[in-house]
Amino acid sequence: MSDLPEDEDDDDIWPDEGTGLAAYESERPAMRAYVVHPDIKSQRSRRLPEHGLAEAVSLAAALPGMDVVGAEVVRLPKLLPGLLFGTGKVAELKARMAALDVGLVLVDGPVSPVQQRNLEEEWGVKLLDRTGLILEIFADRARTREGVLQVELAALSYQRTRLVRAWTHLERQRGGFGFVGGPGETQLEADRRAIDDQVIRLKRQLAKVVKTRELHRAARKKVPFPIVALVGYTNAGKSTLFNRITGADVLVKDMLFATLDPTMRGVALPSGRKIILSDTVGFISDLPTQLVAAFRATLEEVLSADLILHVRDIAHPETAEQAADVADILTSLGVNKATPMIEVWNKLDLVDPVTREALMVQSEARSDVIAVSALTGDGMDRLLDVVSTSLQEERSERDVTLSFAEGRKQAWLHAQGVVVDEKQTDEGWAITVRWTTRQEKRFRDL
Repeated sequence: MSDLPEDEDDDDIWPDEGTGLAAYESERPAMRAYVVHPDIKSQRSRRLPEHGLAEAVSLAAALPGMDVVGAEVVRLPKLLPGLLFGTGKVAELKARMAALDVGLVLVDGPVSPVQQRNLEEEWGVKLLDRTGLILEIFADRARTREGVLQVELAALSYQRTRLVRAWTHLERQRGGFGFVGGPGETQLEADRRAIDDQVIRLKRQLAKVVKTRELHRAARKKVPFPIVALVGYTNAGKSTLFNRITGADVLVKDMLFATLDPTMRGVALPSGRKIILSDTVGFISDLPTQLVAAFRATLEEVLSADLILHVRDIAHPETAEQAADVADILTSLGVNKATPMIEVWNKLDLVDPVTREALMVQSEARSDVIAVSALTGDGMDRLLDVVSTSLQEERSERDVTLSFAEGRKQAWLHAQGVVVDEKQTDEGWAITVRWTTRQEKRFRDL
C-alpha cells in the first residue's frame, strides 16, 4: 500500500533522561492492595455496584506488581466530608487491612484531598482514588513522546487539586509597613506555583507535538481515502479487531487500557476500496476530566473520521451501560451526529450458543449493527462489506466560484479528487465539483 499515508504509531520513545512519568518506570515492588467501591445511596449510577467493584479490581490488576488481596462494596447513605465513611466502618476496614497486611487502598470513586489525608492517617496506608489509579495506569502505559507529555500534564493538573494546607508554619515574611507587610508566600502557594510553571512548560512541549499531529491530519486530507475510526469501552476488543482487519501486530491483552497510543494503517477492503483505519484509546466510565483534556488532540482523530465503528463487548454483563458511557464521551468531544456510526458487537465467541444465535438474528435485521468475533474472524466479511457500502455516499454536482485569494480552497478540491471541470475567469476560478455531503461540509468549514 505504498500510496497510503505512512503509519503514525512510530513516534519517538521518550528518552530515559526525560521528565515524563514514563521515564521513571522501573520494576515495581509487589504491593498488596485492597479495593473499596463506595455505593452512595444519593449518587447511584446506571451500574450495579458489584459490577463497578469488578471493574475497579480489573483496573488495579492492570498495574504491574499489584496484588489485590481483598475487595468489597461499602454502602453509604451519604458522603461524610471528613472521612468519607463512618467511624465504625473506618475502624472495621482498618482491622481488615491490618490482618491482610495491605499497603495500598484503592477507593473506586472521588476522594477529596482532606478525606485522603485523614484516611491515610487513620489506616496507615497509601490511598488512591479512581482518578489517581487511572492516571497511574496511563503513566505506566504511555510510550510515545506525545502520550508521556499528555499523561504528565493530566497528572500535574490532578495533583494541583490535591494540595492540602499543611505547611502554614513555613510562611515567609517580607519587609514593609502597613498593608505591604505581613505573611509572604506560603509553602502551599509555592507548590502550586511550581506546578503551574511545570504545566506551562509541558503545554509548550505538547503544542509542538500537537502541531505535528495536525500536519499528519492535513496530509491525510490530501489523500482521497476515507478515515474509519475504532472507538469503544476499554477492553472491548478494538486492538484485536484492528489487527484482524489490517494484519498489524498491535499489543492485544485481556486488560484494561492495554494500549494507549493511537495507531493508523492503510487498508484495502475486499471491494477494492481503500481506507485509513484508526485505533484510538479506550474509554471508561468516569474518565478523569484531566485525561480527556490532555488527550483531546489524540481523541480528536475521531472528529475527522468519515465513519465510526463503535466496538462493544457484547459478552459483558453491562454492555449497554458501557455503550452509554462511550456515547457520553463522544458527545462531550463534539462528534457530529451526522457522522455515520456502526455498532460492532464483538466477542461472540464468549457467549453461549443460544444467545449467540439471538444476537446474530438481531444484527442481521439492522444495517447499523454487525455481530462479530474479532478473535475467530466470524462476521468479518459482512463487517467489511457494510463498511465499504457505508462509504459509498451519494454525490451531487455543484458549481463553485472562488477568487484568486482562495487558492487554498481550490487546492483542497483538487486534492479531494472532486473537480469535474474548472475554468479560470478574470476574478478567479469557476469550478464544477461532484462531492459528498460530508466533503461539502468540510469545504464550507475551510
